Formats: sequence, C-alpha cells, structure tokens
Amino acid sequence: MFDRRPDAARRRPTALSSEQFRQSPGAVSSQQLIKATDRLSVNHDLGEGAHAGDAGELVATVRIACEIDLLVRNAPLVQERLGAAAVWAHVSGVDNDRFHYFTKDSVAGSLKTEALVLRSIRYGEADRILHLYTPEHGRVGAIAKGARRSKSRFGARLEPFMQVNLLLHQGRGDLHTVTGADTVEARPGLRDSAESLNAAARACDAVSRLFETDDPHPEVYALLANELTLLASGPAAASPENALAFRLKLLLAAGIVPQLGSCANCGEREHLNGFSAAAGGVVCSSCESGAFPLGEEAYQFLVAAIGQPLASVLHASPRALQLAERAIRETAEHHAQVRLRPLPRAA
Repeated sequence: MFDRRPDAARRRPTALSSEQFRQSPGAVSSQQLIKATDRLSVNHDLGEGAHAGDAGELVATVRIACEIDLLVRNAPLVQERLGAAAVWAHVSGVDNDRFHYFTKDSVAGSLKTEALVLRSIRYGEADRILHLYTPEHGRVGAIAKGARRSKSRFGARLEPFMQVNLLLHQGRGDLHTVTGADTVEARPGLRDSAESLNAAARACDAVSRLFETDDPHPEVYALLANELTLLASGPAAASPENALAFRLKLLLAAGIVPQLGSCANCGEREHLNGFSAAAGGVVCSSCESGAFPLGEEAYQFLVAAIGQPLASVLHASPRALQLAERAIRETAEHHAQVRLRPLPRAA
C-alpha cells in the first residue's frame, strides 16, 4: 500500500505525547540531558577537558563533547549549553528508518599523550614536522608551528630523542598540531658523543620502519625508551652488540622473531648450522639448502640476545656480528618487507 501523506509528513519523525514519552523505555528528558551536560568538565573551547562523569574518567582518547538525543527535540538548547564553538549536525535517519532520528553537537578535540620524538624535519620558514611514537596510539605525525623561532614556546622540547608529554589538536588531515609540550626525559648524555647520537638515530629509524602504523604497541615504546636511556649513559653502550639485540627484540615485538630453538623446517634440535629467512629461522644440516652458514658463535649470540636485558648483551667477534646482522636483516626483509639500515662495521 502506498503512503499518500505529503513528503514533509513522511520525513517528519512521529512525535510522542508527554505521557508516552515518560513511559518509553530508555527515553531521556531534556532536563536530564542538561544536567548531564553540566557535569562535563570542559574548558572554553571544549578542547582539553577530561570528561569525568558517573562512569569514571575517560583516558587519553579523542576529546569530543557530544550529546545525542533520541526522540528529544531540543537541539538548540543543547547546542547553547555546549558553547558557540560547537558544530550542529542533523541526521535524518539510519537505514531509512524514521524512528532512528537524532541530532549531534561536536567539536574537534585534543589528544594528550606521552611520546618519543623519532625524527624532526624542517618545514616552511619556522615550523617542524615531527615523527612521534606513542604508547597508546603508535606512530603519529604532527606539525609544530613556529617551533624554529628563537622565541618559540616549545624551546628544545621537540628535538629528536626527547621524551615528552604532548597536547595535540586533531584536525581533519593526517598531521596533528602540537599545542603544548612538557619534557619527561631529555637524556642529555645522547649528545655527548657521535657514537651515542648515531646509535639513537638508528634505533628510532628501526622503530619507525617496523612499526609505521597507529596500532598501539606499548612494549615497543618502553623498549625504545629503555634503549635511549642506556645509550645516554655513555658511548660504550653504543656497541654493535647492543644495536643487534635491540633489533632482535623489535622483531620479537613485531611477531616475526626467527625460530632459534630447533630447525625451522623439520624441528631437529641438533646440528643447527644454517639460517634461512624463508624457512623462518635456523636450519639443520639436512635442511640447509638455500640457507647461509650461521656458525656457533653467531647462533649463541642470537639466543642470548633474545633472553637477556639490553645492558647485559654478550660480546661477540666481528664475523659473528656480521652473520647475526644478516639473519636479522633478512628476517625483516622477508617477513615485514622492511629494509633496516646497515650498522657500522665493528673495528
């Protein structure tokens, strides 16, 4: 049967009487909405406030203040409560169902997060583009406007390898905008030697290549922070053994660590003479076709590097380190399609 009502009548949601509204399950009165709005802890532009309510505080997520009113038609009053910066959006239905009818008021929010500065790039006359790694939001790109000016409010807080608390404005593009920065850890010892700086840059580069998405990996963030702290203790920590152990632990965090306990092809635990990235790890003498000879010292170094702290990594000969680096490099290339920067050769 065709609906012969005028178009405007068909589009308009069915209104409920006051008695029906009071009896509707899940219905919310306008006064209740106003009280809920009053409980929000917000600042002038709704950008930074943590929205504490009856359900507890919401931790560092997108800061959006919104009111969605099902069957409540007092949107102008709600918008007035949210403030002049709110943008009103009208949605006429969901799946063409006229009973799913709501209005929404929202503003662009801010993101508070701790971060490590992986890289800083000059942009324009006075800005900087930042590559950041965060514990809860993975890799993040941001722009710090005016950061290179002599009187910049950021100072040196956004230099590479700094660990900072950031306030980021989330716009519509890929880059966030840095609106606030506080230092958590500066690690000045990294700048005392070229070896430490070079090792820190390679560590940050490896994280940037292996973990380039916004997927959260808090263990990777903690690992990188520990590595930078260790490197800041002195140039002696910037050894090839340390760099390889760090990369191997990154492969473990990425889920592509090579198999070392037994042959990756047949499971044999003896005569593990070779390494094959295609097979997924070490291989025995019967399965070493297509593998390169690893050697006992390089094998023992890889096993120890997995289980020991970065500060306790074993020393090894230059030849063993070259073989271990090849095993790590080929694993990253084969399983993650990532090419890691080569390490400087040991003396």
